[in-house]
Amino acid sequence: MESTVQRSAAAAPALQLQPLSPRQPFTWLARGARDLLAAPWVGLFYGLCFWGMALLLAWVFRARPEYTMSLASGCLLVGPFLAMGLYETSRRREAGLAPSLGESLTCWDRHVSSMAMLVLALIVLELLWGRASLVVFAVFFNTGMPSTTGVVQAVFNPQNWQFVLAYLAVGGIFAGLVFCFTVVAIPLILDRDTDAFTAALTSMRVVLDNTGVMLLWGALITLLVGLSLLAWGAGLVIAGPLLGHATWHAYRSALAPAAASEAA
Repeated sequence: MESTVQRSAAAAPALQLQPLSPRQPFTWLARGARDLLAAPWVGLFYGLCFWGMALLLAWVFRARPEYTMSLASGCLLVGPFLAMGLYETSRRREAGLAPSLGESLTCWDRHVSSMAMLVLALIVLELLWGRASLVVFAVFFNTGMPSTTGVVQAVFNPQNWQFVLAYLAVGGIFAGLVFCFTVVAIPLILDRDTDAFTAALTSMRVVLDNTGVMLLWGALITLLVGLSLLAWGAGLVIAGPLLGHATWHAYRSALAPAAASEAA
């Protein structure tokens, strides 16, 4: 058994990381914009999907605010996998192939096992996130779950700063974990058919080796998503596919090409 694992590890090409500079996140966005303009119909389809997720999140906030964080975490899980079609579109353009909505919708079927394992790990993380969110509500609202009005008052009432800090801290920790594990993991699986464990570990290595740049990239993602939510989330029609395409270029910058990795 051990020898089989060793042979598999030896057969797998090495993944060589590349250093990143603070200017590169802006370059990724510029390249992502070019991909979006080159295949606007593909971007429109996925942008509408992202917008639908935002509208669903808004409806849950109004109806069952205690599940807002859980659904938000679910969207953070679904978002990267939905963006896989955008990664495929950027990959095809890079290879000189014509963008295809059909190909983008079926690109995952060649990597089912790896994607399934990554989904399972992230679902566990999402469940923990949801449970932690409910605990925060239970601790700070011991008379019962608040209404939508109660949540809004809690956010804007200075007397409830402990709740706001706890809620943001819980959300920030879990969002950061999801970001670290997926920032290049899914493009890596798509491009090199890597197993889920190696992809997630490589993604974490990228973040740890380029912490400043990845913090900037995460801040840009947060800023663009936040701005796109101002007009009932309609900005996600553009911001969603833009960030999806840009993430592919982030992956390309973070890892050396396959031929260079094998030569190393």
